[in-house]
Amino acid sequence: MSVLRDPARAADLLDWYDRHARDLPWRVGPRARAKGIRPDPYRVWLSEIMLQQTTVPAVKPYFEAFTTRWPTVSDLAAAEDADVMAAWAGLGYYARARNLLKCARVVAAEHGGVFPQSLEGLLSLPGVGPYTAGAVAAIAFDIPATVVDGNVERVMARLHDEHTPLPQAKPILTEMAAALTPEERPGCYAQAVMDLGATICSPRNPACGLCPWRSACAAWEAGTMAELPKKAPKKRKPTRLGIAYLVRRVDGAWLLERRPDKGLLGGMLGWPGSEWGEAPEEAPPIAAEWKALNAEARHTFTHFHLRLTVKTALVPMDRPPERGDFVAAEEFDPKALPTVMRKAFDLARGG
Repeated sequence: MSVLRDPARAADLLDWYDRHARDLPWRVGPRARAKGIRPDPYRVWLSEIMLQQTTVPAVKPYFEAFTTRWPTVSDLAAAEDADVMAAWAGLGYYARARNLLKCARVVAAEHGGVFPQSLEGLLSLPGVGPYTAGAVAAIAFDIPATVVDGNVERVMARLHDEHTPLPQAKPILTEMAAALTPEERPGCYAQAVMDLGATICSPRNPACGLCPWRSACAAWEAGTMAELPKKAPKKRKPTRLGIAYLVRRVDGAWLLERRPDKGLLGGMLGWPGSEWGEAPEEAPPIAAEWKALNAEARHTFTHFHLRLTVKTALVPMDRPPERGDFVAAEEFDPKALPTVMRKAFDLARGG
């Protein structure tokens, strides 16, 4: 394995970043940083949690909504769980929202509302792993921590023409990234290499002619850019089946239940339903005449595809549910539901 250790590479990339840095709502750009304006660790941390396995365009409105409603980590720590989970709805990977609250409350209660200013201290926080700790350390505190996301992996694989497939290549690519991380301006450098991967060294059709690292890029020399990074074959995702029961009371109230804190969609409000598996058993939450829709609510999670049969019913005021609670029509907001539950609602509303 050949690891590039040329300090001039970081300088070249920083020069490029100073001219082409993306304007992002959580970012303090290079010109502002040069004037002494420092990033807010809370905003850096929040953005990094939201950006895990999620695109920048998808995150922007959520980030702006969260920071408007909860402008500091202490504000977020004091929020009601249900409010945060509802605000997160649609962003996916809901364990992130639960860990978000845990971390905010630890920072508020044990650190006086101030994020630890060391890599070790950041790693001690709930839900903060090596990537997030490195990103906050570098971007917020200018600690020369190595920051490696999918964009950085792609840049490093191409720069070194590294053909070991992911995920086996992760430690190799991390070592390569560490060798290039500078002592000066590490926060700008971390964002620069991520920007390079997002805008120039893109997964498809990389704009090599605009790349500040083209002259050092081994994949450019070999003509293998489009092949990298290599990835191990993905396992086929299984399909699980389930039933979602959408029941409305004659006054317009909807029957909802909160899912257990642990597990998929943990802590989120949703429609009562069956277990998800190969042959789900009926589990209606209330006695009613159920009507099955002709369409399924389909959704893909990280490890499986889900197909939900949607059943609807209308019930009188005096019929109590066996589980869940009725939410008044004026208090019901479908946008507070996770995506798969909102898909079921859209089908029921249309059917």
